[in-house]
Amino acid sequence: MPRVLGLDLGSRRIGVAVSAGTVATPHSVLERAKTRAVDHAAIAELVEELGVERVVVGLPISLDGKMGPAATAAADEAEQLGDVLAVPVETYDERLTTVTADRSLSSLGLSGPARRRVVDKVAAAVILQAWLDRFSS
Repeated sequence: MPRVLGLDLGSRRIGVAVSAGTVATPHSVLERAKTRAVDHAAIAELVEELGVERVVVGLPISLDGKMGPAATAAADEAEQLGDVLAVPVETYDERLTTVTADRSLSSLGLSGPARRRVVDKVAAAVILQAWLDRFSS
């Protein structure tokens, strides 16, 4: 399986995960810059540096299955990334991934501030792992 980058696009931070075969691993958290162009350049740098062949962007669809403002914004940004990156970009339904990541970190005993520092990259790993699992079932 090719190396894949998973992204959890937040308004203040971007969680990043990378796959090594069939397992997603949290990688980093990018603080949002003043412009998307700067954010996208940083993502392009990671794509190059990590040698990934695809990018998967979490799409926060509402629990009722509708595209709300957050999902629309993520889909728009994923489309913009597709214009910038030299690899395919696709979206993947990420309902409840940040909640799942936060609960997992809480169960490990991490305090609120410690969880906030890593929850975005763990959420990206949850998104990417769900995407990867589609191929192993």
